[in-house]
Amino acid sequence: MSTSLGGEVNGANGIHSEKVAILDAGAQYGKVIDRRVRELNCDSEILPLQTTTAKQLVDEGFKALIISGGPASVFAEDAVPYDSQIFRMGLPILGICYGFQLLNKEFGGNVQKKDTREDGQFPVLLDETSPLFAGLNNEEDVLLTHGDSVNKVAEGFKVVAKSGDIIAGIANEKLNLYGVQFHPEVDLTPSGKTMLKNFLTNVAGLKCNFTMKSREMECCEYIRRTVGNNKVLMLVSGGVDSTVCAALLHRALTPQQVIAIHIDNGFMRKDESEKVVHSLKVLGLDLKVIKAADHFYNATTMVPVDKKEPLRRRTTLPLCKIASPEEKRQIIGDTFINISQEKIQELKLRPDEVFLGQGTLRPDLIESASKLASTNADAIKTHHNDTELVRQLRDAGRVVEPLKDFHKDEVRLLGKSLGLPEDLVQRHPFPGPGLAVRVICAEEPYMEKDFSETSCLAKVIVNYGNALAKKHALLNKIENATNETDRAFLVKFSETYKFTTTLLPIKSVGVQGDARTYSHVLCLSSECEPKGQDWIEIAKLAKLIPKICHNVNRVCYIFGPPIQHPVSDVTTTYLVPQVLTTLREADNLAHEVLRERNFYSHVAQMPVIIVPIHFDRDIVLPHREPSCQRSIVIRTFITEDFMTGVPAIPDKHIPFEVFKEMSVRIEKIQGISRVLYDLTPKPPGTTEWE
Repeated sequence: MSTSLGGEVNGANGIHSEKVAILDAGAQYGKVIDRRVRELNCDSEILPLQTTTAKQLVDEGFKALIISGGPASVFAEDAVPYDSQIFRMGLPILGICYGFQLLNKEFGGNVQKKDTREDGQFPVLLDETSPLFAGLNNEEDVLLTHGDSVNKVAEGFKVVAKSGDIIAGIANEKLNLYGVQFHPEVDLTPSGKTMLKNFLTNVAGLKCNFTMKSREMECCEYIRRTVGNNKVLMLVSGGVDSTVCAALLHRALTPQQVIAIHIDNGFMRKDESEKVVHSLKVLGLDLKVIKAADHFYNATTMVPVDKKEPLRRRTTLPLCKIASPEEKRQIIGDTFINISQEKIQELKLRPDEVFLGQGTLRPDLIESASKLASTNADAIKTHHNDTELVRQLRDAGRVVEPLKDFHKDEVRLLGKSLGLPEDLVQRHPFPGPGLAVRVICAEEPYMEKDFSETSCLAKVIVNYGNALAKKHALLNKIENATNETDRAFLVKFSETYKFTTTLLPIKSVGVQGDARTYSHVLCLSSECEPKGQDWIEIAKLAKLIPKICHNVNRVCYIFGPPIQHPVSDVTTTYLVPQVLTTLREADNLAHEVLRERNFYSHVAQMPVIIVPIHFDRDIVLPHREPSCQRSIVIRTFITEDFMTGVPAIPDKHIPFEVFKEMSVRIEKIQGISRVLYDLTPKPPGTTEWE
């Protein structure tokens, strides 16, 4: 459960009277709803849908309800239970995705699973006369994430939004009940904030006169109250979050209480540790550096044998021999904790007198499905600061996390108020496990049973016009997953461009329908280099492909000539120094170009990833080389909330020549086969590849 951190009080009794309840059904974006409501100057509180009663909502004086999205189906056996009386209290309600379907079901409508999935930014047609959409255009782009769809509208409701043939919004204006199949709270719905404001003001009639007080003061009070006279061991990665957390601890506590440690885990960027030490001198912190690369490479941990028997445990292989993304993260997270405990012993401190300080943010907890953020959310990936060992310490009350209710942009504002340097506060985020989660490890190719069909379907998509003329057998797959506008675009695209598609035998992590997916990566290559408007069209195609190919969650462009042969195997890859050195150099070169060309501030983040793919080997037939090279992926990300976002479109956000220069420099590194550019928005692809 989360509560907002302070606000101006109203009325003679000093109690704010306009509070909005956000009922959490397991949404990945639940905290973003909370944040947006607070940005609109309304007090809010996140409550679990399954245990919150109508009586509780009335007793606590809530004035409006928002029901979040979630990964489940409203008709599934494991659907989130709820008190149906919440719909009959007379409070204005906005249901988002799962909440929308729940609202429709509760009043006699029906929901069914369709072949069409929509996970991405798509246009919807709006009823501009609806109070929810006042002041908006007839057509607006929104983030759609769903497989289930409303096929029978509840009695007394009318349709107020549509996406092709899919009902995207309903309303019962008499009862002040509204539901939308998209996410108005995220960046990928540009007019979503206006929709939320319309709900709060036009529908719920709230005055929206609640504003935030100093969150810095609230954080410091929380730290002092939690820590008391004890000490805090703060693990500082050098990223924005841990640095701001260290600054807060320094502000709230005495110098003797804060033990700041930077652990060089061997997965840092080029010269990263030196920069960390230098930047934190600004705070007056005595930062101790622990060189622990070998310790991490050879680390193991205990994990459940399987999900059905979580109490049965096994010991993992050493990290340098692990390919599983989740096991990698768990080993790294647990090793951080183990080293910190060793440091406590070395300093001759009693463990029960030392807290662990972490710069954990709300998105970390949401993606890890932590109960601190959501009771029902699906785990997208385990964050190093939310592993099982961390949760055990948290349950024992030994973790202090003053930023756990913050998003990245809020942390930056807090950092500025603490007096941190601008260049430090505006640094691109860097994950705690560092480059370890940017190495796609593999022992064998990942090829599901439908790999061949998906590969063929991708070819049909980019050659849709010809496939129509020849009545290709897979056309029904496209027709079932698209509308007329989509298909018209595919016809025009195939007539204008000639692209080669290559399905890669690896998987990346994504988020589709509020749930985690491990899916294939599809690559596009061409004889002619795209320019200008071409990139807008390619980006549209990249959004459409996962909508049609449900086992693809990432689409990349490959620099250079078209790929002539399919890729059916991988270069064996683990977290070993040679691979990390290659990635470290590629990462440094890419960011060097971004800074030199003054585009660093144009993106929120730019992960650089190494993948175990060796292209172009079959060109030298009959002397076929073994798979021994790897490729580099450049992944730019533009976002404000870090829960959703889009890639930088070449020649729109950043000139294509900037990315071309990155590719030219990186291809000179020994052992690099090709350079790829990730064109995937989030969703369906997460910011990181693991």
